[in-house]
Amino acid sequence: MKTITIGDITVPAIGLGTWHMGDHAETRDAEISAIRAGVEAGARVIDTAEMYGSGNSESLVGEAIKGLDRTKLFIIDKVLPSNASLKQLPKSLDASLAKVGTDYFDLYLYHWRGGVPLSETVEALRNAQEEGKIRQWGVSNFDVSDMEELLKLPGGKGVAANEDLYNLGSRGTEFDLQPWQEKREIPFIAYTPVAQGDRFGKNLTKNKVIQAIAGNHKATPYQILLAWVIRNGNVLAIPQSGDPVHARENVEAANIELSKEELFMIDSEFPAPTSKQPLDIL
Repeated sequence: MKTITIGDITVPAIGLGTWHMGDHAETRDAEISAIRAGVEAGARVIDTAEMYGSGNSESLVGEAIKGLDRTKLFIIDKVLPSNASLKQLPKSLDASLAKVGTDYFDLYLYHWRGGVPLSETVEALRNAQEEGKIRQWGVSNFDVSDMEELLKLPGGKGVAANEDLYNLGSRGTEFDLQPWQEKREIPFIAYTPVAQGDRFGKNLTKNKVIQAIAGNHKATPYQILLAWVIRNGNVLAIPQSGDPVHARENVEAANIELSKEELFMIDSEFPAPTSKQPLDIL
């Protein structure tokens, strides 16, 4: 199973995303079962945020992890830009910790840039780290220029990861951002790694090459898309699923090793970027 190291902790390279989960009572039991199935299949990372359903996702995660060994989980949460100040971040963090039912987050991310000076947000994150409420801190939806600015700030080099949109239909970060982070040993977290099915009109799962490769591995097209995202060893993928079977399949995709020939076939269908692209954000 492919792994990735964030700070000094090594985790499987496919975790569990929870965006759009926890909002509907009729799907809650299945979503809790999906998180548990993913963990049972080997996932350690669970990714949530205070923005997701205004806390509904955090509460769902809290219910799903009850009774599980917290030390074996790696929980990621995120603070909204409007709450990323010295005054407000501690309050948001405490509220999120309470919803998830944990004393600390393994990784706490600044969800995207807002009006609070970046230097102030970094100071607030470092304070939370010193208090032991977060093990590590990072950022999300940052491009190269944002990361360069961050690393010039006092304490900025303490950033543990950057989470951005990345999938076979959205490869822009491969041109500059991912190489930049890899050179500095800053892990890249990929959200929406299977493009939310075929939401973006790329028809990824219906592509004949993807389907053929899936057949070669006795896998699903979704599993091939995930195996592709984590192929290079510096990316953590966090696909979301409210279905226990699908969640387990997602995690098991970390066991798939794509051949050079298969990677060439994929590149031929979905070419890598040859120039700087605007950062895709959802």
